[in-house]
Amino acid sequence: MPGPLRDDPIAEARRHWTTRWGPEPARPMAAVTSIMRVQQILLARLNDALRAHGLTFPRYEALMLLSFTRDGALPLGKIGERLQVHRTSVTNIVDKLEQDGLVRRVPHESDRRATLAALTDEGRRVAGAATLELNAAAFSLGALPPEDQEQLTALLEAVRRAEGDFVG
Repeated sequence: MPGPLRDDPIAEARRHWTTRWGPEPARPMAAVTSIMRVQQILLARLNDALRAHGLTFPRYEALMLLSFTRDGALPLGKIGERLQVHRTSVTNIVDKLEQDGLVRRVPHESDRRATLAALTDEGRRVAGAATLELNAAAFSLGALPPEDQEQLTALLEAVRRAEGDFVG
């Protein structure tokens, strides 16, 4: 990532927005732009931490999803549903994990049309080591105290719920 900027570009955009359209549309624009920028920062930091384990954050998420299952295996379609990504993305993620020996594809016992991604022992080991590192680094959210992390989660959950991201 390039070095820090002298001035906050989001604050500058907000200033321009306020001048042209007033403070009300500037407030949510600044909030959304801030969320998007923080997402970029977090993804870069998480990927940097995971690089030593041969992972990216999407691959890590898939490994962890498999590790939470009873048998360490799920159909590819179910992985996409739970990670909320397109089937093509799941295929690419599983392809790379399989190339690295972290998962293997196996036929579904009762549905011949389905293929499962199954966690290997090495996949379980790598996921565990990566998790220890991410936990120790507070998933790169150490700039926020625990109560702010909880508040952030609750605020973003409200947006997700309003958009129908989940019903529970």
